[in-house]
Amino acid sequence: MTEFWLISAPGEKTCQQTWDTMMAATTRTNNLSTNHKFNIPDLKVGTLDVLVGLSDELAKLDSFVESVVKKVAQYMADVLEDSRDKVQENLLANGVDLVTYITRFQWDMAKYPIKQSLKNISEIIAKQVTQIDNDLKARASAYNNLKGNLQNLERKNRLSTRSLGSLLTRSLADIVKKEDFVLDSEYLITMLVVVPKLAYVDWQKTYETLAEMVVPRSSNLLFEDNDSGLFSVTLFLKAIDDFKHKARENKFTVRDFQYNEEEMKADKEEMTRLSTDKKKQFGPLVRWLKVNFSEAFIAWIHIKALRVFVESVLRYGLPVNFQAMLLQPSKKTMKKLREVLNDLYKHLDSSAAAIIDSAFDIPGLNLSQQEYYPYVYDKINCNLFDFKV
Repeated sequence: MTEFWLISAPGEKTCQQTWDTMMAATTRTNNLSTNHKFNIPDLKVGTLDVLVGLSDELAKLDSFVESVVKKVAQYMADVLEDSRDKVQENLLANGVDLVTYITRFQWDMAKYPIKQSLKNISEIIAKQVTQIDNDLKARASAYNNLKGNLQNLERKNRLSTRSLGSLLTRSLADIVKKEDFVLDSEYLITMLVVVPKLAYVDWQKTYETLAEMVVPRSSNLLFEDNDSGLFSVTLFLKAIDDFKHKARENKFTVRDFQYNEEEMKADKEEMTRLSTDKKKQFGPLVRWLKVNFSEAFIAWIHIKALRVFVESVLRYGLPVNFQAMLLQPSKKTMKKLREVLNDLYKHLDSSAAAIIDSAFDIPGLNLSQQEYYPYVYDKINCNLFDFKV
């Protein structure tokens, strides 16, 4: 499970006692979750008005930063293409895997000085992550354009024999040679025709009479695959339309192809250039994604810490006295764990307990989905992909 529940409960006689009580209820007898203390430093509280406003702002900022974290992770997977199995090892926070970072969370005093107000810290994070988001858009756009141009050229001049497709659709540039064509003639043109193997005899019998002004004995077999052959035939320019029409009637397919050595050479050079550029950009782009994924993820967990702090002060009052705790349930124990926590903390907020009880009692009424509980609760989901890596 990559889902964590970040909760807080008020200190009993001490915060350690709160921790011990929760541990006894969730692990010692029934093993419902793996738990860790979540260390939040002594932040500046500010006024009640500021806290209430900040509560809404942090919820929006949380969603925004989570979306940027997921975008960077997803783009990392896109850039790695065939090496998607290596995505997870590139998505680290402060050099460690995400679960380790969360379970051993320590506030970064250098990045987010706790002498600053809560609002200032949230603005520092918002500015930092907005910059990452903007940079990602610019870098992704440049790399995607390069990749798209390269793919278009590869489709046009595909040279890999494994995936060429049939003679009706594949590129012919790597099959034909200059000597197969009558070039620079004012009157004559060489055309390429795809003929099914079963129709070779018919082609040889009829191609000279498909239109007037077809050059006799001008057809040659240039290439064949399992189903068809590619034949050249030379005729006068004025007979093109008539020849195409008659060929179609006889189930011979004329391919639109003009031999242009300079264009083909230019395409190959452009492919080489684009391919080189893509390789040059790949390494720095992956490094940028790794660094900025780490930055965005760290920022996101700091927002979670801010939210728990603000919600705990609003819920439990002053002086600041609460224990933040990180629970990692298994899928099988989630429902039971929720019930145990509700029993443990229902005395904190009778209205929340009533909502939960009524939601369990009334079929079809999903009030519990609002995720409001007697204790402060937030969820951290480390599954950042829509696909399995």
